[in-house]
Amino acid sequence: MIAPNPTLMSLDRRPEFSGLLKDDTQFARGDSEGIGESFNGWFDTLMIQSGIRTSPAIWLGLCLLSSLALGGAIFVATERPFLTAAAAMIGLSVPMIGASIARSRRQKAIMEQLPGMADELSRCARSGRNLEHSFMLVAADTPAPLGEELRISARRMEMGIDVGSAVKDLAARTGVSTLTMFTSALTVHQDTGGDLISVLERLATAVRDRLHFVARQRAATIASRMGAILMVVIPIMVMSFYLFRDPNYLNSLTGSFWGRLSLWTAIAFQIIGCGLVFRILSRSARF
Repeated sequence: MIAPNPTLMSLDRRPEFSGLLKDDTQFARGDSEGIGESFNGWFDTLMIQSGIRTSPAIWLGLCLLSSLALGGAIFVATERPFLTAAAAMIGLSVPMIGASIARSRRQKAIMEQLPGMADELSRCARSGRNLEHSFMLVAADTPAPLGEELRISARRMEMGIDVGSAVKDLAARTGVSTLTMFTSALTVHQDTGGDLISVLERLATAVRDRLHFVARQRAATIASRMGAILMVVIPIMVMSFYLFRDPNYLNSLTGSFWGRLSLWTAIAFQIIGCGLVFRILSRSARF
């Protein structure tokens, strides 16, 4: 066994090489449990899977600026602390909602590209090329967003990493669980061999059938999903109408104990209901 070199163990950052590597900014440390650590892990995953090139720290700053801008505008217009706090919370969540929408669209695009990519990889393998060469050709020809993830794995292969290790985190980086079948097929073929062409063709067929089923499910449940969204939106619209009709309505409501209790109870149930509704909708649309 070679003894570690103390000179190599204490390498310092050199300014002339500072542009070669990009800092991996993550807020979840993985050494503790709690609400804060869970939220940090969720935020790190959201930034990776949404494909946003902005640094997570800059995105958090954008959330803060959005909260200050919307909350400040409402405070200048109304001078009401309650509305200012509500507007600040909404402004804080706007960039997060935008990142969630970007992740959902990216996952949908990756899912739609997956059957064609599997077919092209099977054709390359049928022509006699080995798995690594076929994967690199397909990664170069596949457009974004799936092509970006494949090219990351292809660059790992160029550095000498085996196929299974290069593609094992595709599902985690994209949030598309269907890619687990694709990575498992490549790993098994590399370890034990087998008819990779037949497996890829069956995978493409299964993904197309899954996309067709998801489309039929969304069409069949559109009334239920719209009803759930209306249940979330209508209370907010009713409260906005009363505030617009009578600017002193909120002061009258919060002037008594039962008014404050009913208001905060309604807000708590509204938040819980929104969380349950969007959780159900996200699970029904999961790939």
